[in-house]
Amino acid sequence: MAKEFLINVSPSETRMAVLEDGKLVELSKESHTAQRHIGNIYRGKVENVLPGMQAAFIDIGMEKNAFLFIDDLHPETGDNGSASISDLLREGQEIIVQLVKEPMGNKGARVVTNLTIPGRYLVLMPTVDYIGISRRIEDEKERERLKKIALNLKPKGMGMIIRTAAEGLAEEELEADRNFLFNLWQKIVKRSKKGPTPALLFHDHDLLYRILRDLFTTEVDRLIIDDLSTYEKALDLLAFLGPHLRSKVQLFTGNSLFSIYGIEQQIEEALRRKIWLESGAYLVFDQTEALTVVDVNTGKYTGSTCLEDTVLHTNLAAAKEIARQIRLRNIGGIIVIDFIDMCDEENRKQVLDCLANELQKDKVKTNILGFTSLGLLEMTRKKTRPSLREQLQQPCTCCEGTGYKYSLDTQAARAERRIIELCADHPRDEALLIGVNTALAALLIGPGGNRLSALEKAVKKTVFIRGKEEIPSPEARIIAAGQRDYIQSLALPVKEGDRLEVDVIEPHLNNPVDGIARLEGYIIDIEDGGRFVGQRVKVKIQKMFKTYAKAVIED
Repeated sequence: MAKEFLINVSPSETRMAVLEDGKLVELSKESHTAQRHIGNIYRGKVENVLPGMQAAFIDIGMEKNAFLFIDDLHPETGDNGSASISDLLREGQEIIVQLVKEPMGNKGARVVTNLTIPGRYLVLMPTVDYIGISRRIEDEKERERLKKIALNLKPKGMGMIIRTAAEGLAEEELEADRNFLFNLWQKIVKRSKKGPTPALLFHDHDLLYRILRDLFTTEVDRLIIDDLSTYEKALDLLAFLGPHLRSKVQLFTGNSLFSIYGIEQQIEEALRRKIWLESGAYLVFDQTEALTVVDVNTGKYTGSTCLEDTVLHTNLAAAKEIARQIRLRNIGGIIVIDFIDMCDEENRKQVLDCLANELQKDKVKTNILGFTSLGLLEMTRKKTRPSLREQLQQPCTCCEGTGYKYSLDTQAARAERRIIELCADHPRDEALLIGVNTALAALLIGPGGNRLSALEKAVKKTVFIRGKEEIPSPEARIIAAGQRDYIQSLALPVKEGDRLEVDVIEPHLNNPVDGIARLEGYIIDIEDGGRFVGQRVKVKIQKMFKTYAKAVIED
């Protein structure tokens, strides 16, 4: 099986695609502005203890308090239920926790007290005395050798997990990783003893580092990166994370890496309710608050022999695609699959084994429970971060949440990538005037023009953004291209001395005394206009800038 990693970098986000035999199986993305929290270690304060739920709310400095179950506080109590959480925690108590599940919707983050600090070859567990060996290391002699090394290396009273990447390594290499993690833990302990509470004690690394540390192994055939600085950073990191892997890293210098490899199309398909199989059969995915249901249908596939063979072949193909879609869509929680009814018990087992084998490729823990008396297959998959749909889309207000559309942030990111492509198609032009939907113009410019500046730095051109209602989102169109002075004369919707009526839509972010109006995405900063929010006023343009103008109220 050919396995490839593709990393696409834009000014606003980094995306990583995992391909197996050319098919997209996983997608990760990380905004350059929004922080990721999984893996972070905090010194928190117990806000509420709930004996009836055997849980507590912990203030870790986020908008919503984090949730701590008793099983995640003292695993030994989870077996017999002999202890009450009120005996173990009290309100106002300070506690060190690690975030294992991001806040989702109206739910706060989930935290645990059993801390893990991952390295390239080892995972240090400072709070438990335990040794574990990765299940992906199957050779019993190698497992025994690594266990002996772990017993020798682990700090007293602490635990250690040997990761898959450690297979075949000498004790000296593992010891270096142990020393690094132990020194890191000592720094965390030192930070925990000073400063206010709540406090962030440890922040996990960015997406690139985590990919190289956790996922990039000898099983991966190549890692392709479309950004020079990210490519150079990857080589620098691999100098100590895995020098033998540096030859697998390649720089992509063409245009639109994800489009060329068909990633964008596969993302679109993964957001659809219906997925067609090559045979003509199809799958239907219905995600609810409680569970996800997958329905298998023969569709256009009629087979060539008997009905049972047709059903078996359809279910086997469906099992492979369902496993891929579960990984790609990042579906968590309870999953129910309605395969086409099979009379032969051996055929059922064959389908079950096929699904289990495909899910072994998934790094997220899954548990297949088997078929129910109604012929439905039940399984669960651990949920630690939002699904693909939750990451890229938002509920549609027009249908009161029964349907979904791309969020404005996702649409802006897509428009941004399209602008990069348009700039690449005009190598000789100094500047471009780009039209986008009015709802996206302000997002693409960003506060103080910072996002537009990052985009210009990436494309090495001057870019002007103009909002136009008639342009569908997230499309981006070239209105004009050429020399900078000429394009600037076309781009600015107003000029100094102009008098006009505008709607004051919000106070200025940094100076609430002033008010903000927008004209085709162009910002008009109105002096002393904050008191007129929600009203229409007459203003005079005083001074022009690239992304905004200063104005005063005429009356």
